[in-house]
Amino acid sequence: MADPRGFLKVRERELAPKRPVALRLMDWREVVEAADPAVVARQASRCMDCGVAFCHQGCPLGNLIPEWNDLTWRGREREALDRLHATNNFPEFTGRACPAPCESACVLGINQPAVTIKQIENSIIDQGFANGWVVPVPPERLTGKTVAVVGSGPAGLAAAQQLTRAGHTVAVYERDEEPGGLLAFGIPDFKLEKSLVARRIDQMKQEGTRFRCGIEIGRDMTWSELRRRYDAVVVATGATVPRPLDLPGRELSGIHYAMEYLTAQNRRGAPGTGPGVSTDDTAAVPGLAPEPGDLHAAGKHVIVIGGGDTGADCVGTAHRQGARSVTSLAIGRRPGETRGAEQPWPTHPTLFEVSSSHEEGGERRYLASTVEFVADVRGAVRALRVAETGYTENGREPIPGTEHLIEADLVLIAMGFTGPDPVEDPRFPLVRGARGAFARGADYEASAGDTGFDADALRGIFVAGDAGRGQSLIVWAIAEGRAAAASVDAYLTGSTVLPAPIPATARAFA
Repeated sequence: MADPRGFLKVRERELAPKRPVALRLMDWREVVEAADPAVVARQASRCMDCGVAFCHQGCPLGNLIPEWNDLTWRGREREALDRLHATNNFPEFTGRACPAPCESACVLGINQPAVTIKQIENSIIDQGFANGWVVPVPPERLTGKTVAVVGSGPAGLAAAQQLTRAGHTVAVYERDEEPGGLLAFGIPDFKLEKSLVARRIDQMKQEGTRFRCGIEIGRDMTWSELRRRYDAVVVATGATVPRPLDLPGRELSGIHYAMEYLTAQNRRGAPGTGPGVSTDDTAAVPGLAPEPGDLHAAGKHVIVIGGGDTGADCVGTAHRQGARSVTSLAIGRRPGETRGAEQPWPTHPTLFEVSSSHEEGGERRYLASTVEFVADVRGAVRALRVAETGYTENGREPIPGTEHLIEADLVLIAMGFTGPDPVEDPRFPLVRGARGAFARGADYEASAGDTGFDADALRGIFVAGDAGRGQSLIVWAIAEGRAAAASVDAYLTGSTVLPAPIPATARAFA
């Protein structure tokens, strides 16, 4: 284990510094700076190498956290990287975009601040790339079997990399112009710079994975035709259908779903960063993007409806685009700052958090129920009519008589997602299951349930990530991509040596 007395000698969490707000609002670079290796090693020494390491259960990937904490503390970074990659294909993504349920499950967190697991993970992988230790791992032999992966988000990429390394010929179909899915088009650069995504895609290409971008299955090629071309298909399209907010005035211009807004900025890009890399230097300067248009916040009063991570990403993006004001509205109560009795350790609690975007300014309002979008003379939104939220026997409802107006020029709806886009192909009969996602068995193979469809028509079709789980975390997507790959490999060859960390029916306490 790491230092047996480390948790006694080092009792406080030390995190990597963030760039000053005034400085980071001037560009799209990542907010968090590189951590000092000495600090990382000191924090790793706090790990107690518990007999029952609950951090393993808190992490859907089953990351070998005590092992790479010990190796980091001992200065054996190369070995730490190997242990990290043993369970996680893309630690630089989870180290930046995962809310770290492993830290909520850290045993030390019962009576001390938890080990800085996420920061240690990030440091290990960043050193690995800096030292040239992360290299392509092509298969030793080819099986002659072919697999199509539909969707190049974290689940699709993880499944594709595992299956390529197992020797199958894998083609990833992506409807956008570049691979990466949510990683490339949904998460802002200040949280995950796109060069990090590009270098992983390059590694996968060198390993043999093929990418077919700009092809939408169901439009450019039917699902049944795709199935005929390949020995197996992995559906990893994500949960992309936004949760609607059907209120009076919803048809007004200036009201958009959050992902439309974030995708537009990522396509606009900053020089050398975004998936749609811009050649115009002004794109890197907040508020000076070419032809701002309806989906740009420059000089506008911006309202973000929804208090989750996507909403926070909208807040940070609006600040950098030069918004006049930014207000976040959440319908529920403000979460507590400490665990409540209803969320005991080692569950991942819902707590009040100040993200880097919220540090940069703006207002956050809770118990705010939007009841109407108010129009100006041009048919564009000019304000929101908002009431205080009340809790009744029927649930949450606006309290009559508490309505007031909030000025708005741009409204972003960030209320989550209801499931994947439907597959409308009778010869590829994916059906809806729990949470609006595609039904599947414990082995990730698509299921017809009790619909009466011919189950044989679904043989060789697998569902991974949010497409089968519903809206969830990036760490779950990667874990499911890896597990689905093991099931595909077993289906194609009769057995597998690929790790299968979780069945599709698993629900961890995280």
